[in-house]
Amino acid sequence: MRAVRFAVIGCGFWAPYQISGWLEVGGVELTAVCDRNRSKAEQIARRFHVPRYYEDAETMLDTEEIDFVDIITSVESHAPLTLLAAQRGKAVICQKPMAPDLETAKRMVSECKSRGVPFFVHENWRWQVPIREVKRAMIESGVGQPFRGHILYANSYPVFENQPFLRELEQFILTDMGTHILDVARFLFGEAQRVYCQTKRVNTEIKGEDVASVMMLMENEATVTCELSYASKLEHDRFPETFIRVECENGSVELGPDYWVKVTVDGKTTAQRHVPPSYDWATPTHQVVHASIVDCNANLLNAIREGTPAETTGEDNLRTLELVFAAYESARTGKAVNVPN
Repeated sequence: MRAVRFAVIGCGFWAPYQISGWLEVGGVELTAVCDRNRSKAEQIARRFHVPRYYEDAETMLDTEEIDFVDIITSVESHAPLTLLAAQRGKAVICQKPMAPDLETAKRMVSECKSRGVPFFVHENWRWQVPIREVKRAMIESGVGQPFRGHILYANSYPVFENQPFLRELEQFILTDMGTHILDVARFLFGEAQRVYCQTKRVNTEIKGEDVASVMMLMENEATVTCELSYASKLEHDRFPETFIRVECENGSVELGPDYWVKVTVDGKTTAQRHVPPSYDWATPTHQVVHASIVDCNANLLNAIREGTPAETTGEDNLRTLELVFAAYESARTGKAVNVPN
């Protein structure tokens, strides 16, 4: 079986990790990279021994024989680049958030669908090893139907130091991290019916909100609360870990610090660490996140190569964006917002 050929658009902060994730999966060939900043494209091409690099995405897409393109750029460029690739019949993988607003995201999904082009969003958070274990335990351990859930992502990590553009976003933590955390909520608990949210800007040197509290009523009538913050100084300040508690009819499942998953059933608790794999290209402080890139990429590659179902299609990710923008609407109005079916 020949390698699946792909190109990358965007050679910034996340590109080396995303490319390394593809190479870790294997069965792929990176034929070209592109960035408007020629020196960035050249640096990535040299680092990964890529034969060609471009400054113009349209030129690259018209020149290269590829099976898919991985778009790793800022959010405002996702839609035009997705449409450029779709017009040429290339499968598209796009970084989150898919688009800066819901209507643009819907148009991206619709255009790809009408052209028969596979369209995926690289939503890797749900692929973290301990989060997958929480889902497995919810299904297999006998805890029963969940009635309440709590997902906590709160730390004081200086995220603006390596991604300074985040300081300028009018909408920050719900688009940057809310896309991840609300997608995890959907992965664990299903779809939401109603959303209530409050936001706050603690860091006065940024434009957007850096704290958000989201409460959702799910279709299975469970209540799920998601708390996000880059302004919290906590005892367990373990960036970038996510902590989860699931309360169920017959017990509970908890994901705590250092990847410990505890399952309580019939008054007995078992605990086990679920440590993510370690790769030599991954940053140790980001181990759980970088490892999830590999598993997410493997799922998407199988979908492109074999036509098997992918978890994070563009169409599926629309449901996550609906929650993100419903949360913003709720925070703006101070009222709960119903989510479309």
